[in-house]
Amino acid sequence: MTLNKKVLLVGWNPDVVDYEKWPGLTPEKLRAGLEGDRDKLNYLGYEANLGLIDSTDTAQAAIKELLSKQTYDCVLIGAGVRTVDDYLLLFETLINTVHEHAQTAKICFNTGPFDSVDAVQRWI
Repeated sequence: MTLNKKVLLVGWNPDVVDYEKWPGLTPEKLRAGLEGDRDKLNYLGYEANLGLIDSTDTAQAAIKELLSKQTYDCVLIGAGVRTVDDYLLLFETLINTVHEHAQTAKICFNTGPFDSVDAVQRWI
């Protein structure tokens, strides 16, 4: 089945995450979850890419650059950005960046690094 829908999965680079906020999560588990969801979306016929961010200072520019390279049908912003109070300004910034640079894209959210496929399929 060919969907040809382009998806950008935005989340923290596993190498920079503060794992104290998520007991039991490790860089290996996070990377496996992110890459696994991307790979499953690709297997299902989507064209999924990871948009990993390294810091609050560089996130907006990194996502803006990715959005300028192609048109996305859906942008997912991960729970690691969305659910931590310390990242509220970053979350707002990313939402507004997507709104400005991917105006036709659906926006969705996961609850963790293992249910991105469900979130994307809710919208496209």
